[in-house]
Amino acid sequence: MSPRKVGVVAGLVRGRTVADALVILSHTPRASALPVMKVIESARANADHNHMLKPDTLRIVEISVTPGVRLKRYRPAARGRALPFQRRTSHIHVVVDGEKRVPKKPAATVKAAPKVKKETK
Repeated sequence: MSPRKVGVVAGLVRGRTVADALVILSHTPRASALPVMKVIESARANADHNHMLKPDTLRIVEISVTPGVRLKRYRPAARGRALPFQRRTSHIHVVVDGEKRVPKKPAATVKAAPKVKKETK
């Protein structure tokens, strides 16, 4: 999808909380709302799992859309001609921030008594 179309939707959620952004995107009648929603959900999951941030305190600090590669294609035209066009792609970059989660203490492990080998004759 072209970066211009995706950038309009990204502007709707810039600076908002992740929960608000997902609600806004679910009610936005644009095709580019779905890829932006997927990227934000992925950023939320990464922040929760990898960076130990509380999911309910996450805020979108930065969201940017840059152009990706262009696929060059042709479409048929009148009188047997072919006209070129480009399929544009986008890179969506999302940065979220929130409160750190306190890591859980691991359960105390009970050490087993050392095994004693018995010798038999």
